[in-house]
Amino acid sequence: MGGPHGRHAGVVTGRAGMGGVRVIVTRPERESRQWVEQLQRAGFAAEALPLIEIGPAASPADVQALQQAWQSLATYAACLFVSGNAVHYFFKQNRSAAQVIPAQAAIKTIATMATEAPPVLPAGLRFMAPGPGTAAALRAAGVPATQIDGPAADAQQFDSQALWQAAGGRDWRGSRVLIVRGQSLAGPHGEATDSAAAPGRDWIARQWTSAGATVDFLRVYLRRAPQPGPAQRQLALSAGRDGSVWLLSSSEAVHNLASFGAIDLRRARALATHPRIAEAARAAGWGLVVESRPQLEDITQALDEMIGSAAGGTAGSIELGHP
Repeated sequence: MGGPHGRHAGVVTGRAGMGGVRVIVTRPERESRQWVEQLQRAGFAAEALPLIEIGPAASPADVQALQQAWQSLATYAACLFVSGNAVHYFFKQNRSAAQVIPAQAAIKTIATMATEAPPVLPAGLRFMAPGPGTAAALRAAGVPATQIDGPAADAQQFDSQALWQAAGGRDWRGSRVLIVRGQSLAGPHGEATDSAAAPGRDWIARQWTSAGATVDFLRVYLRRAPQPGPAQRQLALSAGRDGSVWLLSSSEAVHNLASFGAIDLRRARALATHPRIAEAARAAGWGLVVESRPQLEDITQALDEMIGSAAGGTAGSIELGHP
């Protein structure tokens, strides 16, 4: 984003006069901080209200599975990371820049990963990212850009279906694919559950299986509903009635809002980064739901139109569709 003298200079000035409409960022805490900073630099009054808590999958079985995945990494043709959090927790113990080595030497070298750094990535392994955020996380973790596959930059959506359009035409017969994922905790005792929170992940796994590949799953992080305090509850209540725009990037986050108690959303506005999320928001009762691609420039454009339309008195009838 440009600063006061950047390409958005005029827009920032206009945003400052839009009545101080807040943007409520609902991503997990680490990501919320980054998005709040970016939106504030763009001139929006952004505030974080995480609707998902993220933590490592740290049971002995999870730790062992992660070690085994690193040791056998060279036996996979592709490794799909479902989100930036999947990248973060997969590489967490090996934060140094990755090295690419010949595939023939990779198996022996990766076997020492638990005690040696930096991590070693097989040169022939393809790293799959469903969107630009996950691809950026992979590059930051040290994965060469030439080994990362994802949807086209101009894709209408960034999800598993768009990724399969880019990768599904290859010959996957006899190949192994690793899907690095998270898992939700639900129930009174925090049981792990494979709920309907990841339809895209399950869909692409079926595509690979149908194409002749063997698909393995690796759980590296856990998701759960937050336990809000009085300040978070008050923010949610006020954001439901004061014209704030909720930035929604997960259907699970929408469902987790129930942990905040009863909130009247009939006058609330939401900006959803995928049609499935928009559908969940409408079902949850948001009075106005707008769709946008998840990239920052698309979100800021959609916010400008939403807030500007509300300032002009047309918020009740706005219909936007950012592909």
